[in-house]
Amino acid sequence: MLISLNSLRLKYLLLIIVIICLGILSRKVSLIPLFIGDFLYAILIYFGLRFLFLNHKKEVIAIIGLLLCFSIELSQLIQGIEWLNSIRKTQLGHYILGEGFLWSDIIAYIFGIVISYFNDKK
Repeated sequence: MLISLNSLRLKYLLLIIVIICLGILSRKVSLIPLFIGDFLYAILIYFGLRFLFLNHKKEVIAIIGLLLCFSIELSQLIQGIEWLNSIRKTQLGHYILGEGFLWSDIIAYIFGIVISYFNDKK
């Protein structure tokens, strides 16, 4: 069982690396719609949580993933906290925390989590 958990964790890690690369690429290539980055972000959150919490049910991971994505998106409505804004101004902070709230991002997160959930074989 330990070997299979380690191989599953390795699979998730490789998937996470690929998703990060695709997400960065989606922000660098102007022909790729912006919602693709948000879609990939949700997939990254889901599989990142699966990587960390292998023994938890997929349903729990999906709910936590959605709550995390929604929380980060809703945090974009808060613009009065200077230290948070300074983090958002960095490239990494911008990728992680975003810039402005959009309902379309919420929809992209839902699709990303749902597709990840149904494609997760464990």
